[in-house]
Amino acid sequence: MTEQKVGIDRSNELPKSWNPQDHEEALYEGWVKAGYFTPDAESEKPAYSIVLPPPNVTGQLHMGHALDHTLIDSIIRRKRMQGFATLWLPGADHAGIATQTKVEAKLKETEGKSRWDYEREEFISKVWEWKEEYGGTIQSQMRAIGDSVDWSRERFTLDEGLSRAVQTIFKQLFDAGLIYQANRLVNWSPVLETAVSDIEVVYKDVEGELVSFRYGSMNDDEPHLVVATTRVETMLGDVAIAVHPEDERYQHLVGTELPHPFRDDLTLKIIADDYVDPEFGTGAVKITPAHDPNDYAMGLRHDLDMPTVMDTTGHIADTGTRFDGMTREEARVAIREALAEQGRIVKEVRPYVHSVGHSERSGEAIEPRLSLQWFVKVDELAKMSGDAIREGDTTVHPQALEPRYFEWVDDMHDWCISRQLWWGHRIPIWYGPDGDIVCVGPDEEPPAGYVQDEDVLDTWFSSALWPFSTMGWPDKTPDLEKFYPTNVLVTAYDILFFWVARMMMFGTFAAKQTPELLGAGSNGRPQVPFTDLYLHGLVRDEQGRKMSKSLGNGIDPMDWVRDYGADALRFTLARGANPGVDLPVGDDAAAASRNFATKLFNATKFALMNGAGLAELPAREELTDADRWILDRAEEVRVKVDAYLDDFQFAKANELLYHFAWDELCDWYVEIAKTQIPRDEVTLRGTNTQIVLGRVLDVVLRLLHPTMPFITEVLWKALTGGESIVVAPWPTAEDTNGGVAKDEAAARRIADADKLITELRRFRADQGVKPSQKVPGRLDFAAADLAGQEEMIRNLANTTAPDDDFTASATIEVRLSQATIEVALDTSGAVDVDAERKRLEKDLAKANKELEQTGKKLGNEAFLAKAPDEVVEKIRERRRIAEEEVTRITARLDGLGAAQ
Repeated sequence: MTEQKVGIDRSNELPKSWNPQDHEEALYEGWVKAGYFTPDAESEKPAYSIVLPPPNVTGQLHMGHALDHTLIDSIIRRKRMQGFATLWLPGADHAGIATQTKVEAKLKETEGKSRWDYEREEFISKVWEWKEEYGGTIQSQMRAIGDSVDWSRERFTLDEGLSRAVQTIFKQLFDAGLIYQANRLVNWSPVLETAVSDIEVVYKDVEGELVSFRYGSMNDDEPHLVVATTRVETMLGDVAIAVHPEDERYQHLVGTELPHPFRDDLTLKIIADDYVDPEFGTGAVKITPAHDPNDYAMGLRHDLDMPTVMDTTGHIADTGTRFDGMTREEARVAIREALAEQGRIVKEVRPYVHSVGHSERSGEAIEPRLSLQWFVKVDELAKMSGDAIREGDTTVHPQALEPRYFEWVDDMHDWCISRQLWWGHRIPIWYGPDGDIVCVGPDEEPPAGYVQDEDVLDTWFSSALWPFSTMGWPDKTPDLEKFYPTNVLVTAYDILFFWVARMMMFGTFAAKQTPELLGAGSNGRPQVPFTDLYLHGLVRDEQGRKMSKSLGNGIDPMDWVRDYGADALRFTLARGANPGVDLPVGDDAAAASRNFATKLFNATKFALMNGAGLAELPAREELTDADRWILDRAEEVRVKVDAYLDDFQFAKANELLYHFAWDELCDWYVEIAKTQIPRDEVTLRGTNTQIVLGRVLDVVLRLLHPTMPFITEVLWKALTGGESIVVAPWPTAEDTNGGVAKDEAAARRIADADKLITELRRFRADQGVKPSQKVPGRLDFAAADLAGQEEMIRNLANTTAPDDDFTASATIEVRLSQATIEVALDTSGAVDVDAERKRLEKDLAKANKELEQTGKKLGNEAFLAKAPDEVVEKIRERRRIAEEEVTRITARLDGLGAAQ
């Protein structure tokens, strides 16, 4: 470590005050230019790698991203300081639906055209143009918050290398029989005209209408059934009515058929199924297999026909009824009216609030729709990804979230991977003129005359390859050999199923297919893509609510960077990041973090003004108790911080650093240092204190650097003269107390001195003595084993030694670890008795009023009988505090009388 000469005022190396906006951008660009974030794949250093969860290329940094990035950067910066060749690999996802939607909206606005007005390749070129113009927003924001990613290795899910990886694994899966095409029920967006994934469906409570109507005869004595629905338009595709097998009301109808009111080509079979709840409604359920997930499952069980009654835009189609061509909403009204005309409405239509899935991108209600799509058969893949967690190949933090993972992978349904879009990885399936199907790999050419499938792959398909496709797979590369498998994946728990499980599936499958590239896993199992999985919570507002546009409670992290600085943003998030637990944040927390940065700045500036620097640690016997204590505390903190960070306990690590830096170093040891460093002479004790203060600040700044990179860089370079804290070594015991055993006696004496000074300050304040006023005091330092601390205690408590004429006006007792000591003080000349009496009498009146009010409430039996226990307990606590205040103030007033 660089040694910076002690005893010289170097405070001019710092600005007058800390304004993060003046420094952060230049610092970051300097780090990038120096190559600190770019590891050498040929390095002999041990590797440590993390891939950035790729944000959408359309996106902007939100608070969830900021939390994710802060935690990853904390890990990477620490590992870099610990001597690893660290790779944090950045990139972006092409975000098929989101990006295409934005481009289509822009073209409609600027050119009045839709994508159908262009040839496919022409439209795709328009999207690439948009990506180049608008796709860099999030990268600039990542720089603003200090992400130490290797920009030279930045990837994009549609770049040439990743496209090659996608085509390779598709063919591997297809050849293994794990990709197939089938008619299945999917989430369908009528606006986007494509299937969408579960994660792109958001559920909202909407006020609809519940329609009860009658199938069958209008004569009560003849076969009929009454059903109810909130989507009466789907009755055009009803093919059955289900009842419970043991429902005696309908057993005679099971196996019979009823006519459809509007369609001659359909009849409704009466079927029995345990799924039906006989106690709910009429106990009869209409079945539309092509437009409802539960009905679809029942249709499979009973081998029912599955007619689709809507086209890709959500209009009624191919029913042969007068409703064809209507939108879903128009048909809902028209069919209800038509049923009423036939007398089939059996109850008054009433409002009904229910949860309905909506497209996250386009906003309309999702239509469950039977559609020909491509699927991944997941049984084998899901088992491998589940085994990887069960067998400990990948460790989940916190472990409590493991069951949620297993719930997903152990009951996973086949994955619909096709999307009816143009922007994305086009499915590498080609159709021949005679109906032949060929899957074409990346190094193959399709047969002449064959036509490629029009669909593209689900965006999650390519991102499932992210940990190894970004490093060059399926080719053998130095990066793949050095940095794979990655060490940890950091992400929010809400994405556990959609991304994490799929990465595990594809990672283990690819390792099984190409073990020579991805390496061997444990005990013969396929290699996993990451060895640790850290799941953090979601960022919420101060009231614990999810941030949303509708609530207006969202916080733009860039606003915090502008108002408080990137370090404050990062420290606020890291200080609240408990594994798997949601994090409520607000401006007050960011302001507190900014104040912490200012505290560090001021403490370091004071240290530099007073000659602090780095030098060889003096012999222990040459140090004061305070010096030994702070060095030992720094070592205790260092050990705990390491343990917390190794266990991904970011909140505990940063909370510990906050209180050590603020309470013990800045507010306590720095105050002590002022008494140990003389202003006008050089002493051994003063020089030693300068060294100790420099050492502890150096360690604290290095421990804080992963979370607060900017201010720690500026302060550390001024303190040490080193090149950059980014590449400084992580602190060890040699940097703190030299690895020696803790001095318990020194720690005890400093703790006793702290308590004594605190009690003296409190008593002075109660007496109305100004902080600047010196007060004579007599106490037996030797009895408390504090003889060596007398000068410090008197300086910090602002007491002087008594003279021969000393007369005590007040005494206090303070219980310390070795003894209870009595302190005699003469405050008679330090207090304006009349002014103090007026102040105390005013405080006493206030306390007596509180005592009276709480007493009345607690004496009211009617109130006590009705009030919640917690309310009563709060009032009792208020009364207890008021009683203590009355006693304290009365005693003080009596003391003032005695003093006169």
